[in-house]
This record gives sequence, C-alpha cells and structure tokens, in this order.
Amino acid sequence: MTNLILATDSYKQSHFLQYPPEARAISAYIEARPNDFADEVLFMGLQPYLIDRLERPITQADIDEAEAICAAHGVPFNREGWQIVLDEHGGYLPIEIRALPEGMIVPTGVPMVQVETTDPRLPWLATFIETALLRAIWYPTTVATLSRQCRLIIRAGLEKTSEDALGQLPFKLHDFGARGTSSGESAGLGGMAHLVNFMGTDTMEGLIAARHYYGADMAGFSIPAAEHSTMTSWGRAREEAAYANMLDAFEGVGKLVAVVSDSYDLDAALTGIWGGSLRDKVMTRKGTLVLRPDSGDPVETPVRTIKTLWDAFGGTINAKGYRVLDPHVRVIQGDGMTPSSIARLIDRLIEEGFAIDNIVFGMGGGLLQQVNRDTLRFAMKANAMRDAEGAWHDVAKAPATDPGKASKAGRQAVVLEAGRMVARRIEQVADTDNLLQTVWREGTMLIRHSFDEVRTRAG
Repeated sequence: MTNLILATDSYKQSHFLQYPPEARAISAYIEARPNDFADEVLFMGLQPYLIDRLERPITQADIDEAEAICAAHGVPFNREGWQIVLDEHGGYLPIEIRALPEGMIVPTGVPMVQVETTDPRLPWLATFIETALLRAIWYPTTVATLSRQCRLIIRAGLEKTSEDALGQLPFKLHDFGARGTSSGESAGLGGMAHLVNFMGTDTMEGLIAARHYYGADMAGFSIPAAEHSTMTSWGRAREEAAYANMLDAFEGVGKLVAVVSDSYDLDAALTGIWGGSLRDKVMTRKGTLVLRPDSGDPVETPVRTIKTLWDAFGGTINAKGYRVLDPHVRVIQGDGMTPSSIARLIDRLIEEGFAIDNIVFGMGGGLLQQVNRDTLRFAMKANAMRDAEGAWHDVAKAPATDPGKASKAGRQAVVLEAGRMVARRIEQVADTDNLLQTVWREGTMLIRHSFDEVRTRAG
C-alpha cells in the first residue's frame, strides 16, 4: 500500500469539488481532545509518516492506478490536481507541516501538528491526507502515553521503596505485545513508541522502527526466556530437568534468564523445585533467575510468588525498610497487566513490605493493541481558509449536540504560559515564540529528530 493518492477515505476523493471557489489554501490541525484517559500525551509518530509517505513522490503509475480504482469505485477523481503535483512539484505534495518536537509532553486540547497547503490551486490537499497522517500520529502517541502512565506509576513505587529507583526504572516494563497487534507495522510503531519510556522489549519490529526512523543504534534489550512449549516438551515428569537446563544453558555473571513456572502447578514448582530441589543450584550459579507466574489473579499471584521466594531464598532489608529478595531470584508479571493492575500490584507489595526491586512488569496486547483513536479522542480539523485576496477566514465546527467536539477556529500557535503549553491564534504570537516548528515543506524534511532526543524530551 504505497500509493499516497489511495491512502485516504473514499469520500475525500470528492472533496476537491466541495471547497468554496475562492479557496486558495486550507489549514488544519491535529490534537488530542480532553478525554478520560490522560490529561497530557507523549507526542510521537510524525517522522515515520514523513519518511514513509511524503518523502516518496507520487508517480504517473500512481495517478493512473488511482484514477482507475476511483472510476470503478464510484467516486470522482481529481486527475488535473494530481498531474500538477507530479508535473510541477516533482510528485511531492505542496504542503507545509508545522509540529511540536516529538517526545514533548503535550496537554490535551493543544495542537501537535498543523498542515497548510502552499499551491493555491490545490487547497484540498491539507485535509486529503488526514486519514494516513492522523493514523500515523494517534497510534504511536497513544501507546507512548499509555507506556508513560505505567512509567509514572512504577516510578512512584520505586521512589518509595528502592535505593536505586532511576537505575531500575528503564527496565521495569517489558513489551510482549508483538503477537497481539493487527500487523507488523503496528508492532513496529507501537513497539518503538513504548521504547521512548522503557528499554525492555521482545518486539523486534520496534527496534527496527527506532533504527530506521530515528537512527537508534539499539533502542531496547531482552534476555533468554522460556515459553510453555519449551518447558512442557520435557513432560511433567521431567519438569525439574527442564528448569535445571535453563539454569545451565544461560549461566553467566550478571546474566538473567526468565522461566515460566505455571505449566502445571506454580505453587508446587516454587516450593518443591525452585525453593526445594534446585535451590542450591540457583544460589550457587552466576546470574539471576527471573520466575514468571503466567496465570491466576494478576495481583495476588505475583505477591504470593514473591512471599514464597522470600521464605525459600531470603534477602535483605534495604535502607528504606523494605524487603529485597536475594539477588539470585526475581519475578516478572506479564499476565493481566494494565496501569490499574500495575498500581494495585505495587500497592500490595508495599503493603507486604516488599520493595519494587523484586518485580518487573510486562504488557502485551494491552500495550500495543487495546487502544484506538478515541482513547485520547484524537482529531484533525480544518481551522482556516485563505481566499483569493490573501485573507484568512476562520473555519470551525460547533455542534450543539456535542460541545466537546467543537474545533479551534483560526490558524494555531502553541506557546508556553506560566510553564504550560497553551494554544493561541497564530496572529497573536511572535513566530519565535511558537513551539510549532516547520518540519516539512514541499518535499523537504527540515527537522529530523534522533531517538535520543525524543527520549530526553519525554523525560
């Protein structure tokens, strides 16, 4: 799906006939409207769109293909307009895009992107690209925001109970979401968005996306880990041998290995094998064993697991008065984790007197797939039209049936007031104060962010 002309909703093919005849330019903006999920969002995802979509010029074959499909599909086709794009603009869209720097934490209701057309014959282009552009931004921004919410929850727990909160935080939420996404592209973009906040992942597409779009050498890390098939293939009678093999195969100073331990009976495995027949082997090996309960109550099961490991392996009381397991054992909980259940699990561990050092959290489909455009109420709306005389006129919607869907009138700027980002009309703001920077103009990317820069802004 590389034809830019077809990367839109069908009805937009007819919109070139619908704007007023005096229209010479259209401006449109993207924001996350106020919602029940988050008061601020982590902006992410524009750069991949620019690279994948806008840096690839349209071709004559694209125009011919789009014309044939539109004719058969029953919608008009603006061949004249697209020929102008090809013949006079080299196939690149004559638009300007202003955006906040990626990685910024943006209050809801503040524009992150604004698009404006630059060829007076093609004002309809600004909203024509809405489908692909909005999709490119809402998905990674929503995943990054969800991941950041988890980061804030985990950080608070670490700061209360750990002597090394900032050192541990980058690896406290692991991405297991690749198999639960709708496509490899989603895994890449969503997995990359998570890596803005954390450095633990099993979504390899996210690593490649961070490398390709933002120049990250290696954005995330993982460890050897068992799945049920590699344990149950030994048979129930040889469960202990399967576990012992994991200890032997991945031994090394500073190395970690994760072993799923609920294939048959988690409590029996914890007491009879890990804390029983294999206890000495665990305690004398070089490295850390990370045990994974993968079923049961997502809060009480990992709490019980840590308590059982404390009884078997012991540990220390840190300077903040919380129990830390012996460094040979830790726990990862990846089943049923959401921001809410992570918060409840942290509260329970603190209630039991355990530091958050003892556990790592994982998320799968809940991180990369169980989000949609309405999670953060994303929208792209036209806000201004320039006429043949060069004057800009406000464009906005104000539905009486849903005032929450009212859109902003007039071209927008974003400025800092009392340390907080707010939206203002562009004519009220000096260009040097406008945080919306021109990142794209008529085929040229003017600003390219590195992954380290995005991470630094996100904090």
